[in-house]
Amino acid sequence: MYPSLEQKLERFEELEKLLIDPEILSDTTQLLKIQREHGGLAKTALMVREYKELEENVLAARQMVDEEEDDESREYAEAELQELLARQEAIQVDLEDLVTAGDAATRGSLIMEIRAGTGGDEASLFARDLFVMYLRLAENRRWKVEELDRSESEVGGIKAITFSVTGEGAFMQLQFESGGHRVQRVPDTETQGRIHTSAATVAVLPEADEVELEISNDELRVDTYFASGPGGQKVNKTASAVRITHLPTNTVVSCQDEKSQHKNRSKAMRVLRSRLLEMKQQQAQTERAEQRRTLIGSGDRSQRIRTYNFPQNRLSDHRINLTLYKLDQIMLGNMDELIENLMAFDRQERLQSLGSEENGK
Repeated sequence: MYPSLEQKLERFEELEKLLIDPEILSDTTQLLKIQREHGGLAKTALMVREYKELEENVLAARQMVDEEEDDESREYAEAELQELLARQEAIQVDLEDLVTAGDAATRGSLIMEIRAGTGGDEASLFARDLFVMYLRLAENRRWKVEELDRSESEVGGIKAITFSVTGEGAFMQLQFESGGHRVQRVPDTETQGRIHTSAATVAVLPEADEVELEISNDELRVDTYFASGPGGQKVNKTASAVRITHLPTNTVVSCQDEKSQHKNRSKAMRVLRSRLLEMKQQQAQTERAEQRRTLIGSGDRSQRIRTYNFPQNRLSDHRINLTLYKLDQIMLGNMDELIENLMAFDRQERLQSLGSEENGK
């Protein structure tokens, strides 16, 4: 059993006791905080608890097989032991996934940011195409997508868009999309048929809640301004757009998608909280960098991770040397093969790193 999983079970059992404490039950704020943490740990903790129970049952079943004297009883005990071992092996694989993927395995929501890079109007059109690709994937997976902020170009592309994705396995499957995406294709505006190269960047942020990250109002500066659309025209006549600056880190987020200042502030805080959590996780990852190799889970937005070559119908993921000649299907949201390869590579890499860490102790 991995120590990190044991710790989560211990914390889960502590929270179970707190949830029946009369003092906690009388404090609604504290109760909600504990309920959220308890719910976040439930999947992992219950699986660890079942595995520990199976260990005891397997031990008892082995003893029964050794002690049974008649063939029929021994055969029955052996069959029961094999069922228990099969279940134990299946849970062992799930626990390996939990410990290698960490919070990604149980986190159900994320915030994505797509920004047009080099390439002018064509880059903004590519950013729009990436958004549509993820939107179609979410529809296939029955995930919920909510736009938080959008800035469009004058040709109908997207300069920048921020949106949340919520659903079972969403973060675990999309976490590897962070980085630079390059496209090679003939733009609609190209009269001589020349292939142009442009780019967009994608960031995948784990959506954080108040339990994971508390932000004091004293740490924030909130500015309001008039929202504007493509070309600078006014979207509405009230100062509903919100810009929030987190003073300790100088992190700035803005939102103008809603006509309500209150709703824009709420959305901006979701993005801010997620960016701060990402920074916190990146710092922890940097501290472990010498012991742990994470080729595809680094989330470095400056790294070029993928090329989309439309003339050849080819997608190349440079981190795992994967090339697929089905770009047309991938752009329709059929990303299963790509996602499965990325997850399998990451799982193997992390298991090797985990084994190295254990051997080094």
